[in-house]
Amino acid sequence: MRPTLPLLVQTDFPAIRRRRLDTLQVNLGYKCNQTCVHCHVNAGPNRTEMMDAAQIQLVLDVLRERQLSTLDLTGGAPELNVHFRDLVRGARALGVQVIDRCNLTILSEPGQEDLAAFLAEQGVEVTASLPCYSPANVDRQRGDGVFDRSIAGLQQLNALGYGQDHSGLRLNLVYNPQGPVLPPPQGALEADYKRELLAHFGIRFNRLFALTNMPVQRFGSTLLSKGTFEDYLRLLKGAYQAENLETVMCRSQVSVDWQGFLYDCDFNQMLALPASLPGQARPHLRDLLKTDGEGQPIRVADHCYGCTAGQGSSCGGALEPTAEARADHAPLGEP
Repeated sequence: MRPTLPLLVQTDFPAIRRRRLDTLQVNLGYKCNQTCVHCHVNAGPNRTEMMDAAQIQLVLDVLRERQLSTLDLTGGAPELNVHFRDLVRGARALGVQVIDRCNLTILSEPGQEDLAAFLAEQGVEVTASLPCYSPANVDRQRGDGVFDRSIAGLQQLNALGYGQDHSGLRLNLVYNPQGPVLPPPQGALEADYKRELLAHFGIRFNRLFALTNMPVQRFGSTLLSKGTFEDYLRLLKGAYQAENLETVMCRSQVSVDWQGFLYDCDFNQMLALPASLPGQARPHLRDLLKTDGEGQPIRVADHCYGCTAGQGSSCGGALEPTAEARADHAPLGEP
């Protein structure tokens, strides 16, 4: 796989700094039951990297010490980590909101038959990958049979109350473009998903998150092999919106790899660009027991234009400007 970091580090992206930490995004390992073309983690069935019990305990210690509000679990397929359920139970006992970034097909993997019921019992918010409501498009991106298994997973979650009014069980879907293009407007696409999935499969969900593909790892290497890497970077830079700087996820979230090391975001983790903490060349979870890094500079490179292009992109979908940003960028005469 061809590296993309050398093509990204020379950047004119604006300098930004951390605010108060409220979310810990933890990569529990790179093992996954799928191998997706757009995957920026290069996850797959043959990956062996997995977070161990000692680091899991440190995650819980940091949640408690820093009084964080949200634990965002990702991978690979995070559920394949043998400590996944213990971590979820521990975080929920602390009153922390837990998000599981689920690929849906994991719900039908051998040994995971009770996973959906466990997530519902713990009140875990499920954010599930479904790159299209068309079977052909999903299978092309994620593999044969993935669409049918994903639909079955969504129906299983719906039956447990996920995505249903007044259940308190949130179900979000994630859309990624299939090539080097920006995602369409999130609101209109969400309406399309809700209409089509309800009409054809009886599926309901809460929100759709439209994410921009990042030119790193597997997707970035694919762009290089096709000779479209520079064109994609020009697209991202040309669509840059300064107001998106106010709400990019790295402002209040830190990414943790399977060994416990810290990064400003999941993409920086894949590029091996460590977060900045005073006196630490490679900050670790244990350092968060002493400081949350507020005010520290965030490591930026050209891939950061992916988060700030167009409607913006974060782990929670399109960015919503803060009230201050909306005021700063409003035309004269508007509030």
